[in-house]
Amino acid sequence: MTEIGDTDQPWTALGTERRKNIVESAIAGEYSLAFKGLSDHDPKVRATSVSVLSENGVLDNELGCVAARDPHPIVRSSVAKSSAQLYSLPISELLHDIDFTVVEVACWAAGERGDQQDGVVSVLSNIALHHEDSLCREAAVAALGAIGNTDGLNSILKATTDIATVRRRAVLALASFDNPAVTEALENALEDRDWQVRQAAEDLLM
Repeated sequence: MTEIGDTDQPWTALGTERRKNIVESAIAGEYSLAFKGLSDHDPKVRATSVSVLSENGVLDNELGCVAARDPHPIVRSSVAKSSAQLYSLPISELLHDIDFTVVEVACWAAGERGDQQDGVVSVLSNIALHHEDSLCREAAVAALGAIGNTDGLNSILKATTDIATVRRRAVLALASFDNPAVTEALENALEDRDWQVRQAAEDLLM
Protein backbone atom coordinates (compact mmCIF):
# COMPACT_ATOMS: atom_id res chain seq x y z
CA MET A 1 0.00 0.00 0.00
CA THR A 2 1.24 3.49 -0.82
CA GLU A 3 2.05 5.58 2.24
CA ILE A 4 0.08 8.74 2.88
CA GLY A 5 3.23 10.82 2.54
CA ASP A 6 4.00 9.64 -0.99
CA THR A 7 3.36 12.65 -3.25
CA ASP A 8 4.51 11.00 -6.47
CA GLN A 9 2.02 8.16 -6.72
CA PRO A 10 -0.13 7.88 -9.86
CA TRP A 11 -3.89 8.39 -9.63
CA THR A 12 -5.71 5.07 -9.76
CA ALA A 13 -9.06 3.88 -11.04
CA LEU A 14 -9.83 2.63 -7.54
CA GLY A 15 -9.16 6.09 -6.16
CA THR A 16 -11.52 7.59 -8.71
CA GLU A 17 -14.21 5.12 -7.67
CA ARG A 18 -13.73 5.98 -4.00
CA ARG A 19 -14.05 9.66 -4.78
CA LYS A 20 -17.26 9.01 -6.71
CA ASN A 21 -18.67 7.05 -3.78
CA ILE A 22 -17.78 9.83 -1.35
CA VAL A 23 -19.60 12.44 -3.44
CA GLU A 24 -22.67 10.25 -4.01
CA SER A 25 -22.89 9.36 -0.32
CA ALA A 26 -22.68 13.02 0.65
CA ILE A 27 -25.51 13.88 -1.74
CA ALA A 28 -27.58 11.33 0.17
CA GLY A 29 -26.59 12.97 3.48
CA GLU A 30 -24.11 10.30 4.55
CA TYR A 31 -20.58 11.48 5.35
CA SER A 32 -18.87 8.45 6.84
CA LEU A 33 -17.01 7.71 3.61
CA ALA A 34 -15.81 11.31 3.44
CA PHE A 35 -14.50 11.15 7.01
CA LYS A 36 -12.78 7.88 6.22
CA GLY A 37 -11.38 9.39 3.04
CA LEU A 38 -9.41 11.97 5.00
CA SER A 39 -6.86 9.25 5.75
CA ASP A 40 -6.96 7.56 2.32
CA HIS A 41 -3.58 6.80 0.72
CA ASP A 42 -4.67 8.58 -2.49
CA PRO A 43 -4.28 12.39 -2.09
CA LYS A 44 -7.09 13.07 -4.56
CA VAL A 45 -9.43 11.09 -2.33
CA ARG A 46 -8.29 13.09 0.68
CA ALA A 47 -8.80 16.34 -1.24
CA THR A 48 -12.29 15.27 -2.29
CA SER A 49 -13.12 14.41 1.30
CA VAL A 50 -12.03 17.85 2.46
CA SER A 51 -14.18 19.53 -0.19
CA VAL A 52 -17.24 17.39 0.49
CA LEU A 53 -17.07 17.83 4.25
CA SER A 54 -16.49 21.56 3.91
CA GLU A 55 -19.31 22.12 1.44
CA ASN A 56 -21.68 20.35 3.78
CA GLY A 57 -20.55 22.19 6.89
CA VAL A 58 -19.15 19.17 8.71
CA LEU A 59 -15.40 19.81 8.44
CA ASP A 60 -14.50 20.89 11.95
CA ASN A 61 -11.49 22.91 13.02
CA GLU A 62 -9.43 19.94 14.20
CA LEU A 63 -9.86 17.95 10.99
CA GLY A 64 -9.26 21.03 8.88
CA CYS A 65 -6.02 21.85 10.66
CA VAL A 66 -4.78 18.29 10.17
CA ALA A 67 -5.64 18.42 6.47
CA ALA A 68 -3.87 21.79 6.16
CA ARG A 69 -0.64 19.98 7.06
CA ASP A 70 -1.18 17.14 4.59
CA PRO A 71 2.02 16.18 2.72
CA HIS A 72 0.35 16.62 -0.68
CA PRO A 73 -0.36 20.13 -2.04
CA ILE A 74 -3.60 19.06 -3.74
CA VAL A 75 -5.06 18.38 -0.29
CA ARG A 76 -3.76 21.61 1.17
CA SER A 77 -5.21 23.47 -1.83
CA SER A 78 -8.58 21.91 -1.06
CA VAL A 79 -8.29 23.18 2.51
CA ALA A 80 -7.30 26.62 1.23
CA LYS A 81 -10.37 26.74 -1.00
CA SER A 82 -12.56 25.62 1.89
CA SER A 83 -11.16 28.40 4.08
CA ALA A 84 -13.07 30.91 1.96
CA GLN A 85 -16.16 29.88 3.96
CA LEU A 86 -14.66 28.32 7.08
CA TYR A 87 -12.93 30.99 9.11
CA SER A 88 -11.62 28.41 11.59
CA LEU A 89 -9.22 26.98 9.01
CA PRO A 90 -5.59 28.15 9.32
CA ILE A 91 -5.41 30.51 6.35
CA SER A 92 -2.26 32.27 7.61
CA GLU A 93 -0.45 28.95 7.60
CA LEU A 94 -1.65 28.21 4.07
CA LEU A 95 -0.49 31.64 2.88
CA HIS A 96 3.01 30.59 3.93
CA ASP A 97 2.83 27.23 2.15
CA ILE A 98 5.88 26.04 0.22
CA ASP A 99 3.71 25.15 -2.77
CA PHE A 100 2.77 28.10 -4.97
CA THR A 101 -0.62 26.66 -5.98
CA VAL A 102 -1.64 26.48 -2.32
CA VAL A 103 -0.56 30.07 -1.71
CA GLU A 104 -2.49 31.29 -4.75
CA VAL A 105 -5.71 29.61 -3.61
CA ALA A 106 -5.21 30.83 -0.04
CA CYS A 107 -4.85 34.41 -1.31
CA TRP A 108 -8.09 34.06 -3.23
CA ALA A 109 -9.82 32.68 -0.14
CA ALA A 110 -8.58 35.55 2.03
CA GLY A 111 -10.07 38.00 -0.45
CA GLU A 112 -13.33 36.09 -0.71
CA ARG A 113 -13.90 36.25 3.01
CA GLY A 114 -12.63 39.84 3.34
CA ASP A 115 -10.15 38.64 5.90
CA GLN A 116 -9.33 41.29 8.51
CA GLN A 117 -7.64 38.87 10.90
CA ASP A 118 -4.49 40.12 12.59
CA GLY A 119 -1.55 39.64 10.28
CA VAL A 120 -3.40 38.51 7.14
CA VAL A 121 -3.18 41.85 5.35
CA SER A 122 0.52 42.03 6.24
CA VAL A 123 1.17 38.55 4.87
CA LEU A 124 -0.77 39.33 1.69
CA SER A 125 1.21 42.55 1.28
CA ASN A 126 4.46 40.64 1.57
CA ILE A 127 3.30 38.11 -1.03
CA ALA A 128 2.18 40.89 -3.37
CA LEU A 129 5.59 42.51 -3.23
CA HIS A 130 8.07 39.70 -2.83
CA HIS A 131 6.70 36.30 -3.86
CA GLU A 132 8.69 34.79 -6.72
CA ASP A 133 5.57 33.47 -8.46
CA SER A 134 3.63 36.10 -10.40
CA LEU A 135 0.30 34.26 -10.01
CA CYS A 136 0.71 34.44 -6.24
CA ARG A 137 1.54 38.15 -6.41
CA GLU A 138 -1.49 38.73 -8.61
CA ALA A 139 -3.78 36.78 -6.29
CA ALA A 140 -2.45 38.64 -3.26
CA VAL A 141 -3.02 42.02 -4.90
CA ALA A 142 -6.58 41.01 -5.82
CA ALA A 143 -7.20 39.90 -2.24
CA LEU A 144 -5.90 43.19 -0.84
CA GLY A 145 -8.27 45.04 -3.13
CA ALA A 146 -11.20 42.86 -2.09
CA ILE A 147 -10.41 43.34 1.59
CA GLY A 148 -10.06 47.10 1.18
CA ASN A 149 -7.89 47.63 4.26
CA THR A 150 -5.75 50.76 3.89
CA ASP A 151 -2.82 48.87 5.42
CA GLY A 152 -2.54 47.01 2.14
CA LEU A 153 -2.80 50.04 -0.14
CA ASN A 154 0.92 50.76 -0.33
CA SER A 155 1.59 47.23 -1.59
CA ILE A 156 -1.09 47.60 -4.27
CA LEU A 157 0.44 50.90 -5.38
CA LYS A 158 3.86 49.31 -5.66
CA ALA A 159 2.35 46.39 -7.58
CA THR A 160 1.33 48.82 -10.33
CA THR A 161 4.98 48.64 -11.46
CA ASP A 162 5.14 44.81 -11.56
CA ILE A 163 4.71 42.69 -14.71
CA ALA A 164 1.64 43.35 -16.87
CA THR A 165 -0.68 40.73 -15.36
CA VAL A 166 0.02 41.99 -11.84
CA ARG A 167 -0.24 45.63 -12.92
CA ARG A 168 -3.69 44.96 -14.38
CA ARG A 169 -4.84 43.39 -11.13
CA ALA A 170 -3.30 46.19 -9.08
CA VAL A 171 -5.11 48.89 -11.05
CA LEU A 172 -8.41 47.06 -10.57
CA ALA A 173 -7.68 46.67 -6.85
CA LEU A 174 -7.32 50.43 -6.52
CA ALA A 175 -11.07 50.73 -7.05
CA SER A 176 -11.48 50.02 -3.33
CA PHE A 177 -9.61 53.18 -2.34
CA ASP A 178 -9.95 56.91 -2.87
CA ASN A 179 -7.08 59.29 -2.14
CA PRO A 180 -4.57 61.41 -4.07
CA ALA A 181 -1.97 58.61 -4.27
CA VAL A 182 -4.54 56.33 -5.90
CA THR A 183 -5.53 59.02 -8.40
CA GLU A 184 -1.88 59.60 -9.27
CA ALA A 185 -1.28 55.87 -9.77
CA LEU A 186 -4.31 55.60 -12.03
CA GLU A 187 -3.21 58.61 -14.06
CA ASN A 188 0.23 57.07 -14.48
CA ALA A 189 -1.42 53.82 -15.57
CA LEU A 190 -3.06 55.69 -18.45
CA GLU A 191 0.40 55.72 -20.04
CA ASP A 192 1.13 52.04 -19.36
CA ARG A 193 2.53 50.04 -22.28
CA ASP A 194 -0.14 47.36 -21.69
CA TRP A 195 -3.50 48.33 -23.20
CA GLN A 196 -5.49 46.39 -20.60
CA VAL A 197 -3.80 48.32 -17.82
CA ARG A 198 -4.60 51.58 -19.62
CA GLN A 199 -8.20 50.53 -20.16
CA ALA A 200 -8.68 49.57 -16.52
CA ALA A 201 -7.26 52.88 -15.37
CA GLU A 202 -9.44 54.82 -17.80
CA ASP A 203 -12.55 53.00 -16.60
CA LEU A 204 -11.80 53.82 -12.97
CA LEU A 205 -11.09 57.50 -13.67
CA MET A 206 -14.32 58.05 -15.59
